[in-house]
Amino acid sequence: MLLELKSEFIYGPVSSRRLGRSLGVNVLPSGRKVCTFDCLYCQYGRFRAIDTGETAAFDFPGVDDILGALEQALKTLDPPTSYITFSGNGEATLHPGFRELVEGVRELRDRWSPASKTAILSNSTTVNDPAVRRALAMLDVRIMKLDAGTEEMLAHYNRPPSSITLKETVEGLTELEDVTIQSLFTGGPKGNFAPEHVSAWVEQVGTIAPVFVQIYTLDRASPTKSLLPLDKSELLHIKSLLEKANISAGAY
Repeated sequence: MLLELKSEFIYGPVSSRRLGRSLGVNVLPSGRKVCTFDCLYCQYGRFRAIDTGETAAFDFPGVDDILGALEQALKTLDPPTSYITFSGNGEATLHPGFRELVEGVRELRDRWSPASKTAILSNSTTVNDPAVRRALAMLDVRIMKLDAGTEEMLAHYNRPPSSITLKETVEGLTELEDVTIQSLFTGGPKGNFAPEHVSAWVEQVGTIAPVFVQIYTLDRASPTKSLLPLDKSELLHIKSLLEKANISAGAY
């Protein structure tokens, strides 16, 4: 069963395979997906991917409203959450006040939950923008998506608008310090687990030189029925290829 889009600014804490106990911050419109990807596997279902220049058409929630909801959650949260994570209904960096939000989240974390780390789950498509990179650099943990090793696989698997390219995304990621890469691999006729693709992806990851790579597969329903989850041995195989290239990785 696919997940429902978030209707609240703050959700959880949720138990995450990669972050443990994480409080989610949704800075995108309630009940609507706003994303530069239309991934074949998206847990929210299929939607039209938007271009970064289309954001003015959306009614983004106010910075003060989001931060007010977060403060109320942090005041009452016991025990404290491990992470405060930008996630939710699409790509958080599309919010026009993203830097202001990051600054506000950091301030509230320091005041109400100093043991928590700030994080983001991003699809990486805005990372070639220096202003976005400066905002991302203010977070403790940057978990950035890279599922594709070629332009063809990016177009097929993540389905961005034509203005977004793998080349520019990788270039932007190389400019971001201490980046963690997250990559979802699937089998089946529309998946990205073909040996030649995995090899191309490892090469792209090597160019980025991340501090860590999180490799995972489907654990929820997918809107594309021809995608299949990998088993643990297949994830460990990908992990071993990264380790041969001296890249630290974990399989989840």
